[in-house]
Amino acid sequence: MSAAEAVQSFVEPGAVLGLGGQNINRCPMALVHEVVRQDIGELTVVGCNLSLPLDHLVAAGLVVRTEQGSGNLEKFGTLFSWRRAVEANRIEVRDYSHLSMASRFLAGAMGLPFMPVRSLLGSSILERLVAEEDAVVTADPWSGEPVVLVRACTPDVSLIHANAADADGNVVIDGVTSHEVDMVRASRHVIVSVEEVLPAGAFDDQPERVTISGAYISAVVEQPWGAWPTSVYRRYDYYESEIDGYQKSAKAGDEGPRAFLAEHVTAHADFDAYLAATDPGASARTAMAEQMRSLL
Repeated sequence: MSAAEAVQSFVEPGAVLGLGGQNINRCPMALVHEVVRQDIGELTVVGCNLSLPLDHLVAAGLVVRTEQGSGNLEKFGTLFSWRRAVEANRIEVRDYSHLSMASRFLAGAMGLPFMPVRSLLGSSILERLVAEEDAVVTADPWSGEPVVLVRACTPDVSLIHANAADADGNVVIDGVTSHEVDMVRASRHVIVSVEEVLPAGAFDDQPERVTISGAYISAVVEQPWGAWPTSVYRRYDYYESEIDGYQKSAKAGDEGPRAFLAEHVTAHADFDAYLAATDPGASARTAMAEQMRSLL
Protein backbone atom coordinates (compact mmCIF):
# COMPACT_ATOMS: atom_id res chain seq x y z
CA MET A 1 0.00 0.00 0.00
CA SER A 2 0.93 3.64 -0.07
CA ALA A 3 1.55 5.26 3.29
CA ALA A 4 -1.71 7.19 2.94
CA GLU A 5 -3.70 4.00 2.26
CA ALA A 6 -2.07 2.07 5.08
CA VAL A 7 -2.55 4.77 7.70
CA GLN A 8 -6.13 5.41 6.63
CA SER A 9 -6.87 1.67 6.82
CA PHE A 10 -5.30 0.83 10.17
CA VAL A 11 -4.75 3.94 12.34
CA GLU A 12 -7.96 5.14 13.96
CA PRO A 13 -8.65 8.06 16.32
CA GLY A 14 -8.12 6.98 19.91
CA ALA A 15 -5.81 4.10 18.98
CA VAL A 16 -2.98 2.75 21.10
CA LEU A 17 -0.07 3.39 18.73
CA GLY A 18 3.23 1.53 19.05
CA LEU A 19 6.32 3.22 17.61
CA GLY A 20 9.45 1.42 16.47
CA GLY A 21 12.93 2.81 16.12
CA GLN A 22 15.26 3.92 18.84
CA ASN A 23 16.56 7.44 19.46
CA ILE A 24 17.92 8.53 16.04
CA ASN A 25 17.91 5.08 14.43
CA ARG A 26 15.28 3.68 12.04
CA CYS A 27 12.32 5.76 13.21
CA PRO A 28 9.11 5.37 11.14
CA MET A 29 9.16 8.98 9.97
CA ALA A 30 7.27 8.55 6.68
CA LEU A 31 4.41 6.79 8.46
CA VAL A 32 4.29 9.35 11.28
CA HIS A 33 4.25 12.16 8.70
CA GLU A 34 1.15 10.53 7.24
CA VAL A 35 -0.57 10.29 10.64
CA VAL A 36 0.09 14.02 11.08
CA ARG A 37 -1.10 14.73 7.54
CA GLN A 38 -4.35 12.84 8.17
CA ASP A 39 -4.77 14.54 11.58
CA ILE A 40 -5.57 11.32 13.48
CA GLY A 41 -5.80 12.28 17.15
CA GLU A 42 -6.58 11.13 20.70
CA LEU A 43 -3.66 8.70 20.44
CA THR A 44 -1.96 6.78 23.22
CA VAL A 45 1.64 6.31 22.08
CA VAL A 46 3.71 3.44 23.49
CA GLY A 47 7.34 2.38 23.07
CA CYS A 48 10.73 2.18 24.78
CA ASN A 49 12.54 5.39 23.90
CA LEU A 50 9.95 7.53 22.15
CA SER A 51 11.93 10.08 20.16
CA LEU A 52 11.43 12.32 17.13
CA PRO A 53 8.20 10.67 15.87
CA LEU A 54 6.50 11.19 19.24
CA ASP A 55 7.49 14.85 19.40
CA HIS A 56 6.01 15.41 15.94
CA LEU A 57 2.74 13.80 17.01
CA VAL A 58 2.61 15.82 20.24
CA ALA A 59 3.44 19.08 18.43
CA ALA A 60 0.55 18.33 16.06
CA GLY A 61 -1.81 17.96 19.05
CA LEU A 62 -2.58 14.29 18.37
CA VAL A 63 -1.47 12.62 21.63
CA VAL A 64 -3.39 12.30 24.90
CA ARG A 65 -1.21 9.73 26.69
CA THR A 66 2.23 8.11 26.50
CA GLU A 67 3.65 4.95 28.07
CA GLN A 68 7.42 4.73 27.63
CA GLY A 69 10.88 4.09 29.03
CA SER A 70 12.11 7.58 28.06
CA GLY A 71 11.66 10.45 25.64
CA ASN A 72 14.84 11.95 24.22
CA LEU A 73 17.08 12.39 21.20
CA GLU A 74 20.40 11.56 22.83
CA LYS A 75 22.93 14.35 22.19
CA PHE A 76 20.16 16.54 20.70
CA GLY A 77 18.35 16.74 24.03
CA THR A 78 14.93 15.95 25.39
CA LEU A 79 11.65 16.02 23.46
CA PHE A 80 10.68 19.63 24.05
CA SER A 81 7.08 19.53 22.73
CA TRP A 82 6.37 16.40 24.75
CA ARG A 83 7.95 17.85 27.90
CA ARG A 84 5.93 21.06 27.66
CA ALA A 85 2.73 19.08 27.13
CA VAL A 86 3.49 16.95 30.19
CA GLU A 87 4.28 19.99 32.34
CA ALA A 88 1.05 21.67 31.22
CA ASN A 89 -0.98 18.50 31.94
CA ARG A 90 -2.09 18.34 28.30
CA ILE A 91 -1.11 14.68 28.09
CA GLU A 92 -1.00 11.84 30.61
CA VAL A 93 2.25 9.93 31.11
CA ARG A 94 3.14 6.48 32.44
CA ASP A 95 6.87 6.11 33.11
CA TYR A 96 8.49 2.67 32.91
CA SER A 97 12.07 1.46 32.61
CA HIS A 98 13.12 0.31 29.14
CA LEU A 99 13.30 -3.29 30.34
CA SER A 100 9.89 -3.26 31.96
CA MET A 101 8.33 -1.66 28.87
CA ALA A 102 9.94 -4.30 26.65
CA SER A 103 8.65 -6.93 29.06
CA ARG A 104 5.11 -5.60 28.61
CA PHE A 105 5.41 -6.16 24.86
CA LEU A 106 6.80 -9.65 25.51
CA ALA A 107 3.75 -10.47 27.64
CA GLY A 108 1.46 -9.24 24.87
CA ALA A 109 3.37 -11.25 22.26
CA MET A 110 2.97 -14.40 24.36
CA GLY A 111 -0.73 -13.82 24.99
CA LEU A 112 -0.14 -13.35 28.73
CA PRO A 113 -1.87 -10.70 30.87
CA PHE A 114 1.34 -9.65 32.64
CA MET A 115 5.07 -10.27 32.92
CA PRO A 116 7.13 -10.52 36.13
CA VAL A 117 10.17 -8.21 36.40
CA ARG A 118 12.59 -7.14 39.13
CA SER A 119 14.02 -4.00 37.55
CA LEU A 120 11.49 -1.58 39.05
CA LEU A 121 11.91 -2.70 42.67
CA GLY A 122 12.96 0.14 44.97
CA SER A 123 12.14 2.87 42.45
CA SER A 124 9.78 5.83 42.64
CA ILE A 125 8.52 4.77 39.20
CA LEU A 126 7.15 1.59 40.78
CA GLU A 127 5.43 3.53 43.56
CA ARG A 128 3.43 5.51 41.01
CA LEU A 129 2.62 2.50 38.84
CA VAL A 130 1.34 0.59 41.87
CA ALA A 131 -0.72 3.56 43.05
CA GLU A 132 -2.34 3.81 39.62
CA GLU A 133 -2.85 0.02 39.40
CA ASP A 134 -0.56 -0.44 36.40
CA ALA A 135 1.75 -2.78 38.34
CA VAL A 136 1.49 -5.16 41.29
CA VAL A 137 4.20 -6.24 43.73
CA THR A 138 3.83 -9.86 44.79
CA ALA A 139 5.95 -12.73 46.12
CA ASP A 140 7.74 -15.31 44.01
CA PRO A 141 5.83 -18.49 45.00
CA TRP A 142 9.08 -20.49 45.19
CA SER A 143 11.56 -18.16 46.87
CA GLY A 144 9.22 -15.69 48.55
CA GLU A 145 11.27 -12.81 47.10
CA PRO A 146 9.33 -9.78 45.77
CA VAL A 147 8.62 -9.48 42.05
CA VAL A 148 6.73 -6.88 40.05
CA LEU A 149 3.94 -7.83 37.66
CA VAL A 150 3.60 -5.33 34.81
CA ARG A 151 0.49 -5.28 32.66
CA ALA A 152 0.84 -6.57 29.07
CA CYS A 153 0.91 -3.94 26.32
CA THR A 154 -1.00 -4.79 23.13
CA PRO A 155 -1.06 -1.86 20.69
CA ASP A 156 -3.97 -1.44 18.31
CA VAL A 157 -1.45 -0.70 15.58
CA SER A 158 2.33 -0.36 15.45
CA LEU A 159 4.49 1.55 12.99
CA ILE A 160 8.03 0.43 12.17
CA HIS A 161 10.62 1.13 9.47
CA ALA A 162 12.92 -1.63 8.20
CA ASN A 163 15.59 -2.32 5.65
CA ALA A 164 13.54 -4.56 3.38
CA ALA A 165 10.52 -6.80 3.03
CA ASP A 166 9.32 -9.26 0.43
CA ALA A 167 5.92 -9.09 -1.24
CA ASP A 168 4.52 -11.45 1.42
CA GLY A 169 5.46 -9.05 4.20
CA ASN A 170 8.46 -10.90 5.62
CA VAL A 171 10.63 -8.17 7.13
CA VAL A 172 14.40 -7.84 7.37
CA ILE A 173 15.91 -5.49 9.96
CA ASP A 174 19.67 -5.10 9.86
CA GLY A 175 21.28 -4.06 13.14
CA VAL A 176 19.54 -3.38 16.45
CA THR A 177 15.90 -4.45 16.72
CA SER A 178 15.23 -3.07 20.21
CA HIS A 179 11.67 -3.81 21.37
CA GLU A 180 10.16 -4.03 17.91
CA VAL A 181 9.85 -7.78 17.33
CA ASP A 182 7.80 -8.35 20.48
CA MET A 183 5.82 -5.13 19.98
CA VAL A 184 4.88 -6.26 16.48
CA ARG A 185 3.82 -9.70 17.70
CA ALA A 186 1.71 -8.08 20.44
CA SER A 187 -0.10 -5.69 18.06
CA ARG A 188 -3.48 -6.11 16.37
CA HIS A 189 -2.18 -4.44 13.20
CA VAL A 190 1.30 -3.51 11.97
CA ILE A 191 2.37 -1.14 9.20
CA VAL A 192 5.98 -1.46 8.08
CA SER A 193 7.68 0.98 5.74
CA VAL A 194 10.81 -0.36 4.06
CA GLU A 195 13.67 0.86 1.93
CA GLU A 196 12.77 -1.70 -0.73
CA VAL A 197 10.20 -4.42 -1.43
CA LEU A 198 11.60 -7.59 -2.95
CA PRO A 199 9.67 -10.30 -4.83
CA ALA A 200 7.83 -13.02 -2.92
CA GLY A 201 10.23 -15.78 -1.95
CA ALA A 202 13.27 -13.50 -1.99
CA PHE A 203 14.41 -14.87 1.38
CA ASP A 204 13.60 -18.54 0.75
CA ASP A 205 17.28 -19.45 0.49
CA GLN A 206 18.23 -17.27 3.49
CA PRO A 207 15.39 -17.67 5.99
CA GLU A 208 17.69 -16.58 8.82
CA ARG A 209 17.61 -13.03 7.40
CA VAL A 210 13.91 -12.65 8.19
CA THR A 211 13.47 -10.69 11.42
CA ILE A 212 9.64 -10.60 11.47
CA SER A 213 7.33 -13.03 9.72
CA GLY A 214 4.81 -11.69 7.25
CA ALA A 215 2.15 -13.39 9.38
CA TYR A 216 2.30 -10.37 11.71
CA ILE A 217 2.28 -7.62 9.07
CA SER A 218 -0.90 -5.84 7.94
CA ALA A 219 0.60 -3.51 5.33
CA VAL A 220 3.96 -2.96 3.62
CA VAL A 221 4.85 0.50 2.33
CA GLU A 222 7.83 0.82 0.01
CA GLN A 223 9.41 4.13 1.01
CA PRO A 224 13.10 4.72 0.34
CA TRP A 225 14.59 7.08 2.97
CA GLY A 226 11.48 6.42 5.07
CA ALA A 227 13.37 6.93 8.35
CA TRP A 228 14.94 10.24 7.26
CA PRO A 229 16.38 12.25 8.99
CA THR A 230 17.11 9.34 11.36
CA SER A 231 19.44 6.57 10.25
CA VAL A 232 19.05 3.09 8.78
CA TYR A 233 21.94 0.71 9.38
CA ARG A 234 23.73 -0.22 6.13
CA ARG A 235 21.70 2.42 4.22
CA TYR A 236 22.30 5.96 5.52
CA ASP A 237 23.42 7.85 8.60
CA TYR A 238 21.26 10.31 10.53
CA TYR A 239 21.13 13.86 9.18
CA GLU A 240 22.27 16.04 12.03
CA SER A 241 21.32 19.37 10.44
CA GLU A 242 17.59 18.63 10.20
CA ILE A 243 17.31 16.97 13.61
CA ASP A 244 19.12 19.89 15.20
CA GLY A 245 16.93 22.35 13.29
CA TYR A 246 13.77 20.70 14.57
CA GLN A 247 15.09 20.64 18.14
CA LYS A 248 15.91 24.35 18.04
CA SER A 249 12.41 25.14 16.81
CA ALA A 250 10.83 22.87 19.42
CA LYS A 251 12.89 24.33 22.26
CA ALA A 252 11.68 27.85 21.44
CA GLY A 253 8.02 27.13 22.21
CA ASP A 254 4.90 25.52 20.77
CA GLU A 255 4.73 27.72 17.70
CA GLY A 256 8.18 26.62 16.49
CA PRO A 257 7.41 22.92 15.95
CA ARG A 258 3.97 23.72 14.56
CA ALA A 259 5.59 25.91 11.93
CA PHE A 260 8.15 23.17 11.27
CA LEU A 261 5.39 20.60 10.68
CA ALA A 262 3.49 23.00 8.45
CA GLU A 263 6.57 23.49 6.29
CA HIS A 264 7.96 19.94 6.34
CA VAL A 265 4.86 17.73 6.62
CA THR A 266 1.41 19.13 5.91
CA ALA A 267 2.59 21.32 3.04
CA HIS A 268 3.47 18.19 1.04
CA ALA A 269 1.28 15.54 -0.55
CA ASP A 270 3.52 12.70 0.58
CA PHE A 271 6.95 11.82 1.96
CA ASP A 272 8.62 11.88 -1.45
CA ALA A 273 7.46 15.47 -1.92
CA TYR A 274 8.86 16.36 1.51
CA LEU A 275 12.22 14.82 0.60
CA ALA A 276 12.34 16.66 -2.72
CA ALA A 277 11.53 19.99 -1.09
CA THR A 278 13.88 19.73 1.89
CA ASP A 279 16.78 18.03 0.07
CA PRO A 280 16.60 19.10 -3.58
CA GLY A 281 19.04 17.19 -5.67
CA ALA A 282 19.40 14.63 -2.83
CA SER A 283 22.82 15.99 -1.88
CA ALA A 284 22.27 15.51 1.86
CA ARG A 285 20.93 11.99 1.39
CA THR A 286 23.85 11.06 -0.86
CA ALA A 287 26.29 12.36 1.74
CA MET A 288 24.63 10.39 4.53
CA ALA A 289 24.59 7.21 2.44
CA GLU A 290 28.29 7.63 1.76
CA GLN A 291 28.94 8.30 5.43
CA MET A 292 27.17 5.07 6.39
CA ARG A 293 29.19 3.10 3.84
CA SER A 294 32.38 4.53 5.32
CA LEU A 295 31.42 3.08 8.71
CA LEU A 296 30.74 -0.48 7.53
